[in-house]
Amino acid sequence: MSTPAEYYRSLPPVSKAYGVACLMTTAAYYLQLYDAWNIALDYGLVFKRLHVWRLITNFFFLGSFSVPFAVRLIMIAKYGVALERGPFDKRTADYVWMVIFGAFSLLVIAAVPFLWFPFMGYSLVFMIVYVWSREFPNARINIYGVVSLKGFYLPWALLALDLIFGNTLKPDILGMLAGHLYYFLTVLHPLAGGKFKFNTPLWVHKIVAYWGEGTQINAPVQSNPSAGIVFRGRSHRLGGNQTTRSSAEQSEGNASSPQQQNQGNGIAFRGRSYRLNG
Repeated sequence: MSTPAEYYRSLPPVSKAYGVACLMTTAAYYLQLYDAWNIALDYGLVFKRLHVWRLITNFFFLGSFSVPFAVRLIMIAKYGVALERGPFDKRTADYVWMVIFGAFSLLVIAAVPFLWFPFMGYSLVFMIVYVWSREFPNARINIYGVVSLKGFYLPWALLALDLIFGNTLKPDILGMLAGHLYYFLTVLHPLAGGKFKFNTPLWVHKIVAYWGEGTQINAPVQSNPSAGIVFRGRSHRLGGNQTTRSSAEQSEGNASSPQQQNQGNGIAFRGRSYRLNG
């Protein structure tokens, strides 16, 4: 059985970074180091007083230490990690882009007055759960050891539980909207023959390469030389970028076996799902 330190080191980088950031934000709030409303999303203060940090910090507050906070943290540790190790394996930049796109979509949605919520971290976590449910629709889930259902229905079951417990449903619904928008653009639309390709921007690849954590098999940029992770390989994926190789890399590729060459090809969303009928 692994120790807590070994478990922490085994976590994939994006889920680990986001989970730790949320935990530290709540710990600082518990120690009364700041007022939560100083990091809440408030468009009036963003545009009138240039409190631009609110556009980012509101995603890291999942509430005070409580059962709901623990549940959301477990969602990151379970479903976020499952995505990063499964469909997004060796696609760190794509996973980062999913989180960034989800956060941006939620900010746009929150600009509508009756859809605004001060802390959109709730919705971002629910978006991750929704994408997981579409990638693993046939996975078996037990809720409190009482109800067993398929992964596809997990967001709806959590929505029902929040309704029973009297929690607000707005963050959950917004997260499902953002998650479905991302899944439609990256999976459903391309599989239906759509011409629009939802690529991960180059600047996201550069950030991940500079960060030096994780891997991206189709990265169009070189990794940070001082980092321990090397971005290498070439792949074709839904909405992906194609990269050119140097003559030296081409010569090495010609000398390699067919099996080794096939290992360099990757496709997006390799999880167990039926994307059009899921």
